[in-house]
Amino acid sequence: MLTVWERFISFPMGGFLIVLIGTMLLFAEVLVKGRLILGALGLGAIALYFAAHTKEGQLLWMAVLFALGIILLIVDGKLVGDGTLAIIGLIAMLVALAWPSPSILYGVGIGVAFLCGAGLALLFPKFIPRRQVWSKLALKDALTTEKGYTVLNEAYKVLVGKEGVAQTDFRPTGTILIEGKTYSATTQGMWVKKGTPLKVVKVSGTHITVIPLNDQDQEG
Repeated sequence: MLTVWERFISFPMGGFLIVLIGTMLLFAEVLVKGRLILGALGLGAIALYFAAHTKEGQLLWMAVLFALGIILLIVDGKLVGDGTLAIIGLIAMLVALAWPSPSILYGVGIGVAFLCGAGLALLFPKFIPRRQVWSKLALKDALTTEKGYTVLNEAYKVLVGKEGVAQTDFRPTGTILIEGKTYSATTQGMWVKKGTPLKVVKVSGTHITVIPLNDQDQEG
């Protein structure tokens, strides 16, 4: 006769809840300073799921595959940072969980539970301090982005006062060729013919304002 636990875990909703909670706590441990408590609880939930559904001989392989997925996530976060290993790790974890499921419906439910658990884990940094490694990555990304915009803005600022030729008709936006490079620019509300000599009078960020060198080439 099946015990209450065996009946619970045999139903798709039972497996769904166990994997949802386990995945959520495991990912939360990676994201925040859970002092290993969240991770231990998450691993416990996943271990219960594996114990209930993996046959003898399968348990070791599924556990190794799941653990490998976790390791890849950590390595990507601390060393690589481009997301490639993290994606492979997520796939490994998902396969390890879905493979031993007793039916296709059960397996689909497990996959959904895994994704939902990972999504819910993203809420934990709102209430628990984030791990230092993720804070450093976020700061690094912010600085890199800021540096990129600064370099781009500086490159455009040097265009002020330079002359070029309209590569398209300006109505009032078009393309200008300056020193062999093309840029999107706009006139001050004027329509200008293609081939008209232009001069850059203002740059705001990457927005370039130009005027015709010869007013007689303007179109009303």
